Amino acid sequence: MTNFVPAEELKEYFAKKIYSAKIHFERALDCKHTEFDDLYPYMNEQPQFFWYKRYVAWSELLTVVKMADELNIDWKAHFTEQQAVFVQGRVLQGKVLDNWYPEESAHEEEYSQMEE
Repeated sequence: MTNFVPAEELKEYFAKKIYSAKIHFERALDCKHTEFDDLYPYMNEQPQFFWYKRYVAWSELLTVVKMADELNIDWKAHFTEQQAVFVQGRVLQGKVLDNWYPEESAHEEEYSQMEE
């Protein structure tokens, strides 16, 4: 006997997984603490550690998106148009790292720093 998961529950499950993977990638991108830091605490001092951390988070994001795609679950709604293009491109390039966040938020951040 197989357990059947209703489509709505599956969509909700993947929405949470996509959100979690996106946050994980963004935390790695911003050099903030992630679970990866806890797995390899001795590597924090290594310069290449942050690249490994980003690639691990990127791989997780791509894996979750690939599974959502295979199940015909919309994942693009969780990303900006530009971010969705990067995810579809699958390669973590410098332009992904430099342009992941929408320009508006970058300008808002600069403006809020100027106010302080």
